[in-house]
Amino acid sequence: MEKSPALLLLKEISFSPLTMHIILFILFFVSGCSALIYQIIWQRMLFTMFGVDLESITIVVSVFMFGLGIGGLCGGYIADVLSQRLLALYTLIELAIAAFGFCSGSLLEYLGNTMISYSEVTTAAVSFLVLGFPTILMGATFPILVKYVDTFNQHIGRSVGSLYVANTLGGAAGAFFSGFVLLYIFDLVGAVDYAACLNLTIAISAFILFRKKM
Repeated sequence: MEKSPALLLLKEISFSPLTMHIILFILFFVSGCSALIYQIIWQRMLFTMFGVDLESITIVVSVFMFGLGIGGLCGGYIADVLSQRLLALYTLIELAIAAFGFCSGSLLEYLGNTMISYSEVTTAAVSFLVLGFPTILMGATFPILVKYVDTFNQHIGRSVGSLYVANTLGGAAGAFFSGFVLLYIFDLVGAVDYAACLNLTIAISAFILFRKKM
């Protein structure tokens, strides 16, 4: 069976290092945007479990910082072990984050309704278990992309700096967008589904654009 012209065109796509860097910059910008949307929306969902006070905000932020930190360590190790499959690994991680994102709205609503009478220590432990998985995945994407970008950049400082800038700018955009746009259009579950759609878009885009390199 003959392949369609569109598939043949995709198969022949080849990018220069600069173009690859720009594309990955954009993808990581969107990734940072989705991560901050998750943080803000999940925090609002968990308010039903903790209440709105300094302790609850501290717990939620701690979950994210813990997951991102552990994810960074694990991602660095995995990037060294699977150095020939970095783009495939990044694509799969974004896909896994999207899958959890689509389930997280209903999951956190359920936990909020069932754990309202539990102690704060128990509730915090459950929050770490539930949100630890996606935040570890988020943290792992940074060292994986840095490792890949540095293969053609040959300058670790520039590789780290450019991706960190992209993710930080994306996070700022996500914080603004979730607070001033998403919550006026969607409910909490709809907003978190929107973030999951961003991760799904990243995964699909990476697969289409970079499948020859996976």
